[in-house]
Amino acid sequence: MEIIDSHFKKNPRPYILQSLVALAVFFIVLLFVERVTQVVIVAALGASTFIIFSMPYSITAQPRRLIGGHIVGLLAGTAGHFFLTGSFTGVINDPVLLSAMTFALAIALAMFLMSITNTEHPPAAATSIGLLTAGWSWATILFVVLFAVLLSIIHRGLRRWLVDLF
Repeated sequence: MEIIDSHFKKNPRPYILQSLVALAVFFIVLLFVERVTQVVIVAALGASTFIIFSMPYSITAQPRRLIGGHIVGLLAGTAGHFFLTGSFTGVINDPVLLSAMTFALAIALAMFLMSITNTEHPPAAATSIGLLTAGWSWATILFVVLFAVLLSIIHRGLRRWLVDLF
């Protein structure tokens, strides 16, 4: 078993170039993230960036799944937000139990909705948690959707030069 991938040893160029493009794209995102939303949402978007630039031909890198998955994650996070701030807060007095139930509900709902709509994008399940943690806002929702669309456009534009790095 080797520590360094044999494909990298034969042809390191795509590994280096695709990592540098991912660095540039994500750096630009991080310049705006403090102004628009909380950093917690960045974890899901970082994982999406990883998929797009390391596995560009995987099914989860398709625009339908990338954009649709994050939209579903936002919907699930929104449902969790209303659950958290809704009538259940009077029924469940323990804030830890309420948060755990809300986060679990958001993840399960995101998984269910992504599965039935063929928008499976694993990092987008974390978007639901990120929205709950960051706090629900239109700015956060707009930021996530615009980032997913931008990432899909970049992916489409660079697709013929990108290779799967596995």
